[in-house]
Parts: sequence; C-alpha cells; structure tokens
Amino acid sequence: MPGTVDLHIHSNRSCDGDFAPAELVRMARASGLRAIAIADHDTVAAYPEALEAGQAEGVEVVPSVEFTTLFGEDDREFHLMVPFLGWQGRSVAELTARVSAIRFGEARERVGKLRELGFDIDWAEVARVTDGNPPLGVKIAQILLDKAAENGAPPPPGLEFYLNEENRDFGPYLFFRDYFAAGKPAYIAKRHIPLVEVLEAVPALGGTAVLSHPGAYFQNTTREDLVALKERGLAGLEIYTSYHTPEQVLFYKELARTLDLVPTAGSDFHGRIKPNVAFGSLQDGQYWMIEELRKRRRG
Repeated sequence: MPGTVDLHIHSNRSCDGDFAPAELVRMARASGLRAIAIADHDTVAAYPEALEAGQAEGVEVVPSVEFTTLFGEDDREFHLMVPFLGWQGRSVAELTARVSAIRFGEARERVGKLRELGFDIDWAEVARVTDGNPPLGVKIAQILLDKAAENGAPPPPGLEFYLNEENRDFGPYLFFRDYFAAGKPAYIAKRHIPLVEVLEAVPALGGTAVLSHPGAYFQNTTREDLVALKERGLAGLEIYTSYHTPEQVLFYKELARTLDLVPTAGSDFHGRIKPNVAFGSLQDGQYWMIEELRKRRRG
C-alpha cells in the first residue's frame, strides 16, 4: 500500500523532545505522512494522546517505545524500538519504570559531577525543565547552556565555546563530548539494562523488535552483532535514518536482506536538540514496512 511513514519520532514526553504528541500528529498530516510511530526514550507517556490525535487527523499512529540498552562485551549503547507494543500492559509499565529508575540515577550523578566542577546547575531545576522525565546527558547540557545564555549576559567561564555563534546550535552535543563522554570530567558509567533481556521480553510487551540506527557512532553494529540479535528475536533494522551515510544505508540494507530483517525508516526527529533533523525530511519510509513489521509481531 502506498504512503510515506516515519517510524522514529520523539515527543515532549521523551526526555529531549520539544513537541506534544498531538502536535506531532498534526505536523505529520501537514507533511503528508500516512503513518508515524512516536518512539520516546524508555516511556509510553505519549499514549493515548497520540492515538486520539491520529484518529482525529486521519494519520495512523503506531504505538512504540525506544529502550536504551547495553550490548556486547564492550557494553556499547544500543537503542531498541518496539512498535506495536501493548502500551497499556503491565509488562510495559514494569520495564519502563525499571529503565527510568536507572536513568534517573545516572542523571542525578551527572548533575552532581557538574556541580563539583563548579557549574551553576542543580537537580531541582533539571527536574523542573524535564517535567519528571529522566534526562539524557545532552538534555542536561542543554539546560545548563540555556541557563547560562539567559538575559544576554556574558557566558560564564568554561561555557564560552559552547555558546558562541558558530557552536550554539550544537553546543549541547559538544558539551557532552567534552564532559560526559568516557574518560571526561563528568563521565558516569552506563548502567542500562542488557539488550538481550529486552529482546526476550518483547513477546510479553506485545510488539516487534527493531534496532535503531545501527550505524550510529555509539553502536557501530556489525554483521556478527545482527546475527546474534536475530537469533534472540530481532525482526527489523532501521536502514533509513538521519544517522546514516549513503554508504551505511547500502551496507545495512544488504545485511537486512541477507538476514531477513524488515528494513525500516525513521528520522529520529526531536526538535531543537537536533537542529539538523527537520520534521518530514526523511522520505524513504513506505507503508509496506509497517505491514511487514505487523506480520512479525510477537505478542
């Protein structure tokens, strides 16, 4: 069936998205998208608002989530989407609560490290800005930089580089690189749940397992990785994404074909925190991807 789709969008129910679920659905209709999946980080709080807006706007909304996990002997951070999950189910609630608790702990430690380094930030203001969602490091960096830029005052010492005209749009990512990455002053060891454990839970969640942006710099997914994950229940692979170069698209497209994984497309739209990813800019998603994923639903 014809129709453009985007299976990887984040709302403001995620820790680093800007737009409400209903706003995203209206944007999807205006952009001519037939279907979208709001796959927020470790939460299904976008539902039922997104589903109700989809019915009103004539846009199909696929319930989804994006879990933050660890995989491999080197504990790489892998992101796993679960479209078609039963978002109201007990298993979903238990798993998302567990993941959120882990991420809240990491976020508090990151803020504590920044305070030790002399930065003007505290947990209360971070929690207020993120409205109860556990923030990723990039979001914490954005909150710090936004505060430093208030009222047009000169940047505090140590933040000038991230707030200058040339770097302002990507300042949070540059700050993450310099402070939160492994070996940097505010680094916190990741304690995400194992990817294999989430894959094994997918039948209880009632969804289909799709690996997000396999070529992302923090994943560097290999053929061997995908073979192992396919054996554990992986059904789909995000081929078309803002993370991939044309060469990576071809590489992972061929792997999806040879391993019988459904190729999918998702922009990973967030809003201001990813200024280079415009809503509706990814045109590679086709409705047959949704149909194929639905056939492989495990719950």
